[in-house]
Amino acid sequence: MKRRVVVTGMAGVTSLGNDWARVRTNLAAGRTGIRHMSEWERYGDLNTRLAGPVTERDWENTYPRKKARSMGPVSQMAVYATERALADAGLSGDALLQSGRVGIAYGSSFGSTEPMKAFADLMVKGSMRNLTATSYVKMMSHSAAVNIGVFFGLTGRVIPTSSACTSGSQGIGYGYEAIKFGQQDVMITGGAEELCPSMAAVFDSLYATSTRNDAPHLSPRPFDLDRDGLVIGEGAGTLILEERDHAVARGATIYAEIIGFGTNSDGRHITQPGSDGMQGALRLALRDAGLEAGQIALVNGHGTATESGDIAESAATRAVFGSATPYHTLKGHFGHTLGACGAIEAWLGIEMMRDGWIVETANLHTVDARCGQLDYIVRAPRDMSVEHFMSNNFSFGGINTSLIFRKA
Repeated sequence: MKRRVVVTGMAGVTSLGNDWARVRTNLAAGRTGIRHMSEWERYGDLNTRLAGPVTERDWENTYPRKKARSMGPVSQMAVYATERALADAGLSGDALLQSGRVGIAYGSSFGSTEPMKAFADLMVKGSMRNLTATSYVKMMSHSAAVNIGVFFGLTGRVIPTSSACTSGSQGIGYGYEAIKFGQQDVMITGGAEELCPSMAAVFDSLYATSTRNDAPHLSPRPFDLDRDGLVIGEGAGTLILEERDHAVARGATIYAEIIGFGTNSDGRHITQPGSDGMQGALRLALRDAGLEAGQIALVNGHGTATESGDIAESAATRAVFGSATPYHTLKGHFGHTLGACGAIEAWLGIEMMRDGWIVETANLHTVDARCGQLDYIVRAPRDMSVEHFMSNNFSFGGINTSLIFRKA
């Protein structure tokens, strides 16, 4: 018997604030979290100087050294978001956490990048001077997931999702399936990513970053005719997923229900997205949810502001939904937070669905004619009733994910 899965706790860390009230105020004021990174001037060959850094680092110096020594910034953000999400769900300190019925599905593209310097010194200079007992633990790709587990004493299953830009949404999707098919009662899900110039360099080497360095408020520009590439960001998002009857029995607040998840792969190219594969993931999520495309009131797109990505994604969305479904992306406001984006977008999407207030795509003024014809939300937020919304993410390797949420 398949079980229903609901969201009972949510929290996040973003460049526009670490709670919904602050984030919504900034979104409504037309602000973005993108700024010029003067500290990157030392990297002479790096073309971009733009990023979306988190400035409110509320968690710093709050955790005991014994608990914090295994955590780099990505794990700190993940633990902080999870701590607040568990509190939101009414599960802080609950014995349930050590019962084996609470698991983790959480991702990031990398662990922390600072320890890589120490390993590079070993390989290049033959020196282990800067290597410590926790260097690898901070660097490993499942650092966020296992640090969450150890910090809260969780004994259920751990599903690390390190799939680049779909890490956060796959974490939510796999957590949903673990509960749906009876393996766990509660899952801590989401994703995190820390900002590092090395990650900007990944896209810089592909000529995919924005170089509008003197006008950070005007970039990135998803789906816009004048876009010139993506901007990376950082942050974390955690959703507490719970079996519905379990949540009702303990009187938990239910924010939304997750009813559909689709994931697949293009199987054709490492970095060039495929519209057919994207379209397939969207249809898988609809089939899982038992919905027709016309029942989706809003689509939150990936929207990286890269030419190939925007065109392929919008074409796939047009093929599934036609031109009438309202459509937006949050990356104009936060940049591309890589492994965190799916989780942050799911969290904020649920908040907007509950408020009946959907923010526009920042910096989208003139839609590129090569993009699919869609009802892009532009220039101003839109007040609208949303019963179901879909959130989509796509990553290197041709990995595609789609999540569908229902209003509680």
